[in-house]
Amino acid sequence: MIDIKDLHASYGQLSALKGIDLTVQAGEITFVVGPNGAGKSTLLKCIAGLLKPRAGSVTFKGKSILGEQPERLCRNGLALVPEGRHIFATLTVEENLRLAAMHRKDSAEVRADIEKAIETFPILGKRFKGAAGYLSGGEQQQLAIARAILLKPTLMMIDEPSLGLAPLVVDQVYDSLKKLNETGLTLLVVEQSTARVLDLADRVAVLRNGKVVLNQSGDQLGDGEALETAYFGYKVDHAALVTD
Repeated sequence: MIDIKDLHASYGQLSALKGIDLTVQAGEITFVVGPNGAGKSTLLKCIAGLLKPRAGSVTFKGKSILGEQPERLCRNGLALVPEGRHIFATLTVEENLRLAAMHRKDSAEVRADIEKAIETFPILGKRFKGAAGYLSGGEQQQLAIARAILLKPTLMMIDEPSLGLAPLVVDQVYDSLKKLNETGLTLLVVEQSTARVLDLADRVAVLRNGKVVLNQSGDQLGDGEALETAYFGYKVDHAALVTD
């Protein structure tokens, strides 16, 4: 569904991506993980049309999307849930959802999709008429994902869905993402943590210093030792970490 070849991107003189190759297959959950500053968010920005790469290619459903406007990419089925959620705090949950679907003309289908979003995230139904700014961090993350659902994407990209959330809330968010994937939605998830990768990923790419240092299917990762080594750049001695 997404095919990225030799992608380079920079901010002024600072090189952020240094020849990224990555493929996202339809129907799968692909994780891009790596330490802070590895280039993960930059990669999503390039795919979503928010940042122009210096070189390389990005194709979506077999067609080049470099130079396409972000709003056009959204209409063609590519949705981004950005880091930090970026909901409209002064608007209600309902208004946030309806804004996401404002370009759609199928009003009956929009209502049905809002109902589906609420079924996926029941807390949004309870807070439907309340201001989104009063939602907790986890509830805001659910709203951000639900808002992306209203775009009717075929590929949803999510930047650090667990950022700043308690472990129990992260579990709830990821349970919802798994259910969305089971409906056929392709997911590209960026995370700094590797905690849930082994359980959920069909494919994992590890970025470090703007380069892909590991790219394997979930089945190939085994006990996660190779993932851990690629992430840190060295083999972790867990025995040495154990203290009395």
